[in-house]
Amino acid sequence: MLLPWWRKPLNSRGGSLALMASIGAAIIVAIASQFSYPGTIEGTIESANNTEDVNPAQVAGDDWPAYGGTNAGTHYSSLDQITPENVGELEEVWRIQTGDEPGPNAPPEITNQNTPLKVNDSLYICTSHSRAMALSPETGETLWEFDPNISTMGADDFSGWAHMTCRGLAYYDAANYDAANYDSSNDEASNDDADNTDSSANDGTTPAENGPATPRVLFDDGSQFDLDLAFLLFISGLGDSLALASDEGDASEMISATDVMCPRRLYLPTADARLIALNADTGERCESFGNNGEVDLTNNIGEFSPGGYYSTSPATVTEDLVILGGHVTDNSSIDEPSGVIRAFDVHTGELVWNWDSGNPDDTAPLEEGETYTRNSPNVWAPISVDEELGLVYLPMGNATPDQYGADRSENDETYSAGLVALNLNDGQVAWVYQFVHHDLWDMDTPAQPVLIDLATANGTQPAVIQPTKQGSLYVLNRETGAPIVPIEEVPAPQGAIEGDWTAETQPRSALNLLPPPLTERDMWGASPFDQMMCRIQFRSLRYEGQYTPPSLEGSIVYPGNVGVMNWGGVAVDPERQALFTGAKYLAFVSTLVPRDQVQEGQGSASEQGLQPNEGAPYAVELGPLLSVLGLPCQAPSWGDVAGIDLQASEVVWKHRNGTTRDSMPFGLPIGLNVGVPALGGPLTTAGGVSFLSGTLDQYLRGYDITTGEELYKARLPAGGQATPMTYTGADGRQYVVVTAGGHGTFGTKMGDYVIGYALPE
Repeated sequence: MLLPWWRKPLNSRGGSLALMASIGAAIIVAIASQFSYPGTIEGTIESANNTEDVNPAQVAGDDWPAYGGTNAGTHYSSLDQITPENVGELEEVWRIQTGDEPGPNAPPEITNQNTPLKVNDSLYICTSHSRAMALSPETGETLWEFDPNISTMGADDFSGWAHMTCRGLAYYDAANYDAANYDSSNDEASNDDADNTDSSANDGTTPAENGPATPRVLFDDGSQFDLDLAFLLFISGLGDSLALASDEGDASEMISATDVMCPRRLYLPTADARLIALNADTGERCESFGNNGEVDLTNNIGEFSPGGYYSTSPATVTEDLVILGGHVTDNSSIDEPSGVIRAFDVHTGELVWNWDSGNPDDTAPLEEGETYTRNSPNVWAPISVDEELGLVYLPMGNATPDQYGADRSENDETYSAGLVALNLNDGQVAWVYQFVHHDLWDMDTPAQPVLIDLATANGTQPAVIQPTKQGSLYVLNRETGAPIVPIEEVPAPQGAIEGDWTAETQPRSALNLLPPPLTERDMWGASPFDQMMCRIQFRSLRYEGQYTPPSLEGSIVYPGNVGVMNWGGVAVDPERQALFTGAKYLAFVSTLVPRDQVQEGQGSASEQGLQPNEGAPYAVELGPLLSVLGLPCQAPSWGDVAGIDLQASEVVWKHRNGTTRDSMPFGLPIGLNVGVPALGGPLTTAGGVSFLSGTLDQYLRGYDITTGEELYKARLPAGGQATPMTYTGADGRQYVVVTAGGHGTFGTKMGDYVIGYALPE
């Protein structure tokens, strides 16, 4: 503006100065706007001082024995060595590379989402290609490694698979269950009558009327015990040489104690649909489990495309059972595998019960040659269990396809996109609560239910908290399924595609992280041209608020199907009665494509792009609402962290989280604090520090759970799309460990790192 030929038309020095002043004011406003964050909530979570009433089943301590810390899924540790005052001193103390990196023929959504387990003086991890490893918790040194050598299942390579991931392992230790807990009616022989060798009366060796015999172990002195009790006797040193008796009690074929007992076990789900039991001490197969240590999860499933069915999440292990569901490829066809949930005997791998939402009342194992209901809603997220109540909690998915539901069955409509509680002993339904009616937006229930004893005005209630993609946190009584926090049925937009229908109302919890509806003013851009194109795009699409039905012209889905919350879920501090979580805010576009406009074989293996929906009248084009420069069209924030007071059912603080450092166009190394999406779960501790690593920028961050203040940030060598965990090492130090391996479709840098942090010695 200072060039003479630009100044002349202004005709006066005053005009030139006025123009320069206006430009200067615009620059000042632009800079100031970088420090103004609409949507921010400032507050402090006061401690509830609930220490004496905390249920130990909801708290991890020196160890981290399950994916969510415990089977309650709280992602909470009672460790308090790391505090808001010293977390800034946290330093990397070890780093390993597993050697498991995506090759040239990897699936589009290959990920490293593993949360390690720490138990049995070891750290246990799995990799995206289903390898299991045991590490030293203090140094990261490899103790043993197991490679299941996964098969391409008939495909030329893995490139046509939609997913490949392993979120975690499951651990079982017979010593954790006291022999006194066993039902004596199942054990005629006991410690008190070890000389009793009469197996003629209800001794478990005779086949049951509707099922196989209970396996027995025969000791050298002739006494017989159920396999469960024999585990305990063996590890107590009371049985040195064992044999597995047949149904007739024939013990002529001796089996080594190592093969039979395997008292400390890891359960590894593989990408080619197997469940493998490993000796946690050695990494060898537990040969007495299933067939040579593994169960074939394709049994009774029927046909599917390679990679189209397997368990991406770890199994849940109880005293007697190992329970798991499975991933089913979304939007490939209307004839996909069943979403059945199966419970296997924790020792033998025998199928005890199965719950198929397409046939919900019949939980007896199927006969060979029978097939579970095709295309029934599945459970791909981790499962929670309350062994005291005897209930299993299933976060339910949908019958595919996601965006067209005209052909769904009555059972599909009942059990999709909700929470189902099953009786632990037989798999029968105890109660069900649905969170989305006739889901057309892929709002399946994506995260592990969190079990907490919640202090309320009516006294302490056994609660289950279910995080969801649509932003609601549904808080139910986990014994009855009745809402603890009010749930309102709100009117929903109408006008589905011809032949389909939409529900008139949708359930919304009073406790939610739902963003306000989008407007044209919310369209944002890196330049005026970019913003203009986003506004044009917004006006050209259908949008009537949350739950706008899919359409031929394209409908905006906001929050998008990546969710406000996804598989990473939330972390709950039962002492403070507080919840810590990340929240994503990305709009997506869903466009129905008539079948006659889809060429045969056309479609994406990823969950973005054209989804073929073979057999349905429409395919669907899916993707985020982006500008021409590849940035989100809606204004930031695109990702927050939030803290919630559970006793008050109130969002106390919410802040932008993460920068654009690793996602700027053209690789610009600029880190604007706009708040970016995070795909990974949180961790919180009794020390008052919470951790999250899943943001688009490559950092592990630590926060004060009471205020949300970011206290710590460590640069990661790859995307940290995983959930951190913590434990105490043999040296007495508290460690925080995170997997940094990246995420194929999230666009972060791929890697094969596992990193441990601790305070200086």
